[in-house]
Amino acid sequence: MLAITNAHILPIDGPEIAAGAILIDGSTIAAVGNGVAIPGDAEVIDAGGQLALPGMLDAHTHLGIHEEGVGWEGSDTNENTDPVTPHLRALDGINPEELGLLDTAAHGVTTAVVLPGSANVVGGLGAIIKTSGRFVDRMVVKAECGLKVAFGENPKRVYGDRKQLPATRMGVAAVLRETLVQAQVYLQKLERGAQDPDKAPDRDLRLETVGRVLQREIPLLAHCHRADDILTVLRIAAEFDVDVILEHATEAHRIVRRSPRGGCPASLARPLAHVQRSSCARRPLPRSAFWPAPVSRWRSVPIIRSCRASTCASTPAWPSPRA
Repeated sequence: MLAITNAHILPIDGPEIAAGAILIDGSTIAAVGNGVAIPGDAEVIDAGGQLALPGMLDAHTHLGIHEEGVGWEGSDTNENTDPVTPHLRALDGINPEELGLLDTAAHGVTTAVVLPGSANVVGGLGAIIKTSGRFVDRMVVKAECGLKVAFGENPKRVYGDRKQLPATRMGVAAVLRETLVQAQVYLQKLERGAQDPDKAPDRDLRLETVGRVLQREIPLLAHCHRADDILTVLRIAAEFDVDVILEHATEAHRIVRRSPRGGCPASLARPLAHVQRSSCARRPLPRSAFWPAPVSRWRSVPIIRSCRASTCASTPAWPSPRA
């Protein structure tokens, strides 16, 4: 048994508890509140009035796959050798001893979504992990939480610079549509193969993964910033009847009332860009690019805020909107 006493508790789903106690039995929180009976054999930690609250979850990270302070040998975020790599798994690239993971856990983020980067149109499978541990397989909450896809500048820059498809936003959308159609055909062949084994296709890990999106087992996790890119995401999601979560969604406030589709979850980061990981310095986007809209503008859109807790301490505050 472990007892944390004299803590100012923020239980999230109830009122604050001053000078409260938390009783932990193994991996289970057994009791929270004032007047908690502390067993005589319990280890006691006096919090001295400090805050105690549930661990935070960061909804969009590259923790463990983009290692801080290491260089190319620890940079496993993007397999930018092919614009379509759905069969990659972030889980296979996570280093549990990476500095960013250690910093994140120290800042109170206990769970994180780790995603491949946005160089590829289809980047691979994200994972949900605990931020503390020595063996990544023991840190896993969900090994495959969604399929990362990317729209806009990143894929068109990476492949356009090589004079390769996609070099435009049209190309990005076309590559994703083509991949989804190929997966539809693959699923049809699997159905025929179930009836006649001689017609079964060879296993294709790429199309098998995309097929899971079409079957709505996992969502698309769509990197997008500009309003027109967000609308393209929603257009393709409607065409193929798949689930999608918007990642970043920087200009979503510009089109939320004109969205051609119903409510769509969005994982919002702070409107900052150009991270210099060695110093954690960040430069804001131009003011004209993003002014956070009032919450009332979002109506019923589910919002997941991604706090980037590992660098919160050194991140400058965003200026207040103009009157």
